[in-house]
Amino acid sequence: MKIGNSADKPVVTPTGTPSASTPSATAANRPASEPVEASAQVALSSTAASLLSSADADFNASKVESISQSIDRGDYKVNAEAIADKLIANAAELLSGNSPKA
Repeated sequence: MKIGNSADKPVVTPTGTPSASTPSATAANRPASEPVEASAQVALSSTAASLLSSADADFNASKVESISQSIDRGDYKVNAEAIADKLIANAAELLSGNSPKA
């Protein structure tokens, strides 16, 4: 599956939003003396905040570093069977209406 804009489909910019080619569209094109104004206020729901905080707790930097080093050395092995089993289990949970297990 290809992700991105297809050559046969035009890029659509939402109404009221400046396009990327507009000089004022990005902060990188603004003069350093021009202040950057806040464009939106974002508030997380309590559910989103709890998911965000639990995601941080599940991060294992040493495991990521170990896998990264294995990839760099070229000796990282992908366990296709484990990935397939988890994909099938996830699809079964989605189809049955059960929430995924943490």
